[in-house]
Order: sequence, then C-alpha cells, then structure tokens
Amino acid sequence: MPIGPVLHPDAQRAAACTAGFSTPTQRRDPSKLAYLSLALTLLLPGAVSVIAKDASAKLELTTTAFRPGGTIPQPFTCSGANVSPTLAWNNPPSGTQSFALIVDDPDAPAGTWVHWVVFNLQSTARQLPEHVPSGETLAGGGKQGLNDFPENGYGGPCPPPGKPHRYYFHLYALDTVLALHAPVHRQDVDSAMKGHILAQAELMGKFGR
Repeated sequence: MPIGPVLHPDAQRAAACTAGFSTPTQRRDPSKLAYLSLALTLLLPGAVSVIAKDASAKLELTTTAFRPGGTIPQPFTCSGANVSPTLAWNNPPSGTQSFALIVDDPDAPAGTWVHWVVFNLQSTARQLPEHVPSGETLAGGGKQGLNDFPENGYGGPCPPPGKPHRYYFHLYALDTVLALHAPVHRQDVDSAMKGHILAQAELMGKFGR
C-alpha cells in the first residue's frame, strides 16, 4: 500500500534521487520517502491538489411573509390579526441540541421591546408555522417565555404613529437545552445561552403606523 500522498512521476523521481536512489524502482526506505513526499507536495506545483472545505454552514433564517428588510404585512401586527409569521431555517452546526428565538424592536421609545421569546425548540426543528398559539408550551416541542406586553407567545409590531420601527428575529443554535422555569423572560434566556451559542441568524422587517 502506498505511503504518503500520490505524486506526479517527476515528483517521484525527485523524491527517489533525494533519498539516495537513482531510480524510483530501486529499494526505498518507506519512512524517508513518506517524509520527502510530503515536502515535495509543498514544493512542486501541481504535484498534489488539495481542496480545503469549511464544514460549517452558515445558519440562515427566512420567511415567506415579507422580504428581508421589507415591510411586515398587517396580519402579523397589532393592526391586523396579530399572528406570528411562518419562519424556516437550514441545517444547524453539528452538536446543536436546541434552538432559541427572540423577536425585538430596538426602536421602541422606552428601549428595546421584546415581542417574542421561544426556547428549547427541538434540534430537529427547521420551521415554525404561521400563527403559533399563545401558551408556555409549543405543540411541536419547545416553550414560550413572556414578551413585554406581557404574554406567553407572539405579540406583533405595534409602534406608536410615526417613523417605521425595525423588528429583528434572532435565531440561535445551542449546544444545550436550557434549564429554565416559568416565568421566563428574555433576559433569562440571554443569560442561560451564554457560552452555548454555536451559530445564529437574523431576519429584519419594518412596520410603521
């Protein structure tokens, strides 16, 4: 069985000569040839092609309700039915044990306003359907914390009249399941997630009245 990388014939001859052999077919010292083969791999262009791949894929969060950075339709706000939009995401990094989702408005007059707190979504989850019901427990697995209205569940955009506000949907892939007990607020989730975030994604939409 060959030892070390497979070299171009010119590289093989160079390795053999460097090791003290006149031709590649003469008796070889395997350990010496393996070392020299590795060195020549770096020195001879085209001897070996090495492709480095990043095994970690970027976590992405999407919705069919609005385009990123676009206007959030009224059905998902307090001016309409006030239901949550459908959300979907791709495969998370290896080792993901759960997901958490936070929706907030950093443009609120009194400071960042929390509209939705979801945590302990199963690692196999890849979406949340439209109109997730209120309540501490989700039907497909996972829990909802208190938003700033305060309610266990989704509270849609409801800014005062004026300039549109930005609403950020933050998704986190975690290497643990959060040990939290009701009542759970956004700061509780933030604190419990520290040191456990493997990847995160963000989606922003705007709404004004």
